[in-house]
Amino acid sequence: MTAIRTRHTGFLATLHAEWTKFRTVRGWVLTMAGVLLATIVVGLLGTAAPGPGADASYPRGPGGEAVNDSFYFVHRTLTGDGTLTVPLRSLAGVADTGAGKTARGAQPWAKAGIIVKESLAQGSPYAALMATGAHGIRMQYDYTHDTAGPEAPQRWLRLVRSGDRLTGYASADGSRWTEVGRARLPGLARTVRAGLFATSPQAKQDTGAGAGFSPAVATGTFGRPALTGGWSRTPWRGTQVGGDAGTSGSYTDTLKGGFTRTGEGFAVTGAGDIAPVVGGPVMGVGFSVENFLVGTFAGLIAVIVVATVFITGEYRRGLLRTSMTATPRRGRVLGAKALVAGGVAGAVGLVAAAIAVPLGARGARGRGFLVLPVTTATELRVVAGTGLLCATAAVLALGVGALLRRSGTAVALVVASLVLPFLLAVSGVLPAGAAEWLLRVTPAAGFAVQQTLPRYAQVLSVYEPSTGYFPLAPWAGFAVLCGYAALAYGLAVARVRGRDV
Repeated sequence: MTAIRTRHTGFLATLHAEWTKFRTVRGWVLTMAGVLLATIVVGLLGTAAPGPGADASYPRGPGGEAVNDSFYFVHRTLTGDGTLTVPLRSLAGVADTGAGKTARGAQPWAKAGIIVKESLAQGSPYAALMATGAHGIRMQYDYTHDTAGPEAPQRWLRLVRSGDRLTGYASADGSRWTEVGRARLPGLARTVRAGLFATSPQAKQDTGAGAGFSPAVATGTFGRPALTGGWSRTPWRGTQVGGDAGTSGSYTDTLKGGFTRTGEGFAVTGAGDIAPVVGGPVMGVGFSVENFLVGTFAGLIAVIVVATVFITGEYRRGLLRTSMTATPRRGRVLGAKALVAGGVAGAVGLVAAAIAVPLGARGARGRGFLVLPVTTATELRVVAGTGLLCATAAVLALGVGALLRRSGTAVALVVASLVLPFLLAVSGVLPAGAAEWLLRVTPAAGFAVQQTLPRYAQVLSVYEPSTGYFPLAPWAGFAVLCGYAALAYGLAVARVRGRDV
């Protein structure tokens, strides 16, 4: 017991000694204060462009996510349970490519089908069964859920409502039906809107200078709808849900939404999407939380310098020999230095993120910019993750500094492996493949802990680092950085123990 207490006390004494060294060097303390200021100011300045000045916000889906909910809807009222069956004769599309030119053909995620929606309000719960331009029959509900149907051509669609449960079926001939998917919409109102819809996201174009997008519409041609259950006897009505095409498409003077009767059926034309919002400011859809933390890279450069000099300075002045003499267990000294450097950097990064995120969001909204909403848990992960990113970068720098024993070389190496790949990847100067490779295999993967933009297979977008999409999940990317830091620290401990200081 006495030996354990002695070891514990010995480490605390070493930790206290290293903390005293750190806090008594004014330059280090001032630099860390500068890290706090730089992380906040650079982030705010990076998102301080003049905005439209009108308060705006995204519609939110049942899960709180930002959504596009824009389509043309031919509907009636359904009270209680019921069934809607309709043949879909065709799905066609038109894209406006500019200069009076158009391109024909439905976009891959153009949609036409049948839908049950709680209300005409954007963001309200729904379930839909649809044909798409290039992805077959799909059952989708509440914006983020997507189920693929049979691959064989299916031209008959059926939705069955039973309480808050909806089931979608498809058929090639209207006789033999295949279940596509099921949806449960908790708390779904007894009286809902149901009917036919069409929508189309923007057309992705190669503009010669990279990917571009142009307005597009889709037209679904339907046969006579067959109804059973609590349907109203009012005539079918046409409504443009959302009033426009949202962030994923737009109408032009030549591309309009609406519906016409075709015998006993309908031709329905619409634009937009029923899906989560994806992308960032590059995609023209506002700011995401991580945009307010763009100053992290500037703060990390200073963190790397301080953490490196914290160990190399003692080598240069011969003070580390004195520390090792006072504490024969050399790994203990390095461990205490890592805790001090990492702890200070982590605390500064945490405080900076906790200030920058709400200030940035409030300022962006005040200038009329849209800000992609996130859950409280996601925002906490980003704030805490920024602190962990700074702490781990400090440990990495300390380890490299102990290995190389030269401040300039160590700082350059860590900056070149952590900060530079991040800047190259997100700036768009590299091809997408090269940018993703850098963010997988270099310490810069750790920046993934700040990302908040999810990918959705059913939403057409540019999923690249330049638009805010990292190739690794947040904690997976952070784990890569931790691996490099652990390797550098482990090698440093081995060298300190194996060689004279």
